[in-house]
Amino acid sequence: MVGGSDLMKRIPHTFVIIGAVLLLCGVITWIVPAGEFDRQVVAEGDGTEVIVPGSYHRVESAPQTWQILGSIVEGFKRQAGIIVFILIIGGAFQVLASSRAIDFGIKKFLQRVHANRLVIVGSMLLFSLFGAVFGMSEETIAFVVIFVPLAISMGYDSITGVLMVYVAAHIGFSGAIFNPFTIGIAQGLSGVPLFSGFEYRIVVWVILTAMIIAFTLWWAARVKKNPALSPTYEIDSYWRAKMNDADVDAAGCGAVGYGGQASVGAWCAFIISSVAAVLFAVFYPRMSVSVGGASAEFTLLPFVAGAYIIVSFFALRKNYLYYILVNLIFTIIFLIVGVLGYGWYIKEIASLFLAMGILCGMSCGFSANEVCKEFLSGAKDILSAALVVGLAGGIIEILTSGKVMDTILFGLAQSMEGWGKGGTVSAMYGVQTVINLFIPSGTAKAALTMPIMAPFSDIIGLSRQATIMAYQFGDGFTNMITPTSAVLMGALGVAKIPYNIWLKWWWKYLLLFMLVGLLLLLPTVYLSLSGF
Repeated sequence: MVGGSDLMKRIPHTFVIIGAVLLLCGVITWIVPAGEFDRQVVAEGDGTEVIVPGSYHRVESAPQTWQILGSIVEGFKRQAGIIVFILIIGGAFQVLASSRAIDFGIKKFLQRVHANRLVIVGSMLLFSLFGAVFGMSEETIAFVVIFVPLAISMGYDSITGVLMVYVAAHIGFSGAIFNPFTIGIAQGLSGVPLFSGFEYRIVVWVILTAMIIAFTLWWAARVKKNPALSPTYEIDSYWRAKMNDADVDAAGCGAVGYGGQASVGAWCAFIISSVAAVLFAVFYPRMSVSVGGASAEFTLLPFVAGAYIIVSFFALRKNYLYYILVNLIFTIIFLIVGVLGYGWYIKEIASLFLAMGILCGMSCGFSANEVCKEFLSGAKDILSAALVVGLAGGIIEILTSGKVMDTILFGLAQSMEGWGKGGTVSAMYGVQTVINLFIPSGTAKAALTMPIMAPFSDIIGLSRQATIMAYQFGDGFTNMITPTSAVLMGALGVAKIPYNIWLKWWWKYLLLFMLVGLLLLLPTVYLSLSGF
């Protein structure tokens, strides 16, 4: 990679940055005057505290010294629920990934669709949905090696292949609906009901996904008409030379060597999950849903449980990988039902994904030891993100114990006085975008910024959901150009696209998406939206 890898070596590790911020915050407690806002509980049932505007007052200072080290422990205690949530999600999705069920589903889709445009539209919808619902990011690297030669076999270029997979997933990631690694963590840290406000997020996802699909179709048509227009035309000779050996045929579909007859373990998983679904439907048949100012109570879970049992049975009779995909789909459905109708939070959602991971391992015929091994592998991969949350919690602990957190919030509010809500949320978007160039981890940014941004939004009368969406956009879009993103560099490396060529080609188009992101933020400020 030209330029990118050198820059990555010069930028400090995320832990180094957070450590420096910890020390800086300790120094701040000696310099910044201590002060506090009054707080009150306004959200019925969940105990969320918000700042009372105009209540700031000075208090006795409490400068921090040795407490800086102790704050790390307190930070982990403060964020324990989020940390466990991250580890369980990471472990469960590793078990799912090890089954290769998602690979299987995508290749089956490609076998059944032969029209070039339908392949582009269908695959991009799929990857964008994966990014929006469960935060597909690193996993896209494995698919780049499939879709780049696929795109070239259809007469396009390697850039089109990257757009179909990596960019589609990250546009979905930017317009996330239920992504537990960004939306879930940011809302948890902000004291907002988990996955609330999803109605407008669906609208955002549809707009952004439609834009990237239309753009990709436009670019693909230009390249097919005149291949020399592509900045990677010469580089793509590598792929053209290897087309005969690639795992993609001229029709655009590879041989699928996955799956097989369901094992005893798969049928056991089906029986256990079916019994659990029936019991939930019997004991909790009715759900209460509130959207905007309206609320309704109705029976839904028995029908969802029945659909799960019927669809799972026929999927198992065909192939155990179909059953795993059914489990993934119904996990998302049960998640939506649980959050909307039963007030599920971190504990329930983490339990749901843990169950999915265990059922997936059983369905693959994994032994208990193998399931544990895969789960620990996934937890290990995401451990750094969990540690970041704990360390960032230490930063908040220092500022809070040193009684300067509210002074900082008060100063921010004073500095932005007269900007208006639209100007303030735009500034938040800009701050998150700049931070993302140095800390591409969405979890790290949420842990660092949301505990400060959320109460700050209370002071200026801005919805915490609007603040979360500003974080969401600031985190998502620039991931596609920052050289500090390991996923971007990995995807470009697999596609054989030099970073400097990608940056020169993509930045001007990305600006359009960032501008649309800003416009999509404004309704969260000026319109009455459900959950905002």
